[in-house]
Amino acid sequence: TIDILKALAAGEGPDRAILALGYAGWAPGQLESEIQANGWLSCQADLELVFDLDVEEKYERALSKLGINPTHLVNAAGHA
Repeated sequence: TIDILKALAAGEGPDRAILALGYAGWAPGQLESEIQANGWLSCQADLELVFDLDVEEKYERALSKLGINPTHLVNAAGHA
């Protein structure tokens, strides 16, 4: 929000922050449905992953936290 941006500019925001621009939108319940259908991989929050790694390293590190080798992924989702 604009309030958060103003606080960051004034040095009053959190100690660490990431500013990302873009848009993602879902219909009501769509994201939850996609998660239930295994359309998303999720892992526990990791401050090092979020704040300390270069962007190029984040994807493979997140997969590694889940024990996933990225070469074993396919472009379809589902349940075994």
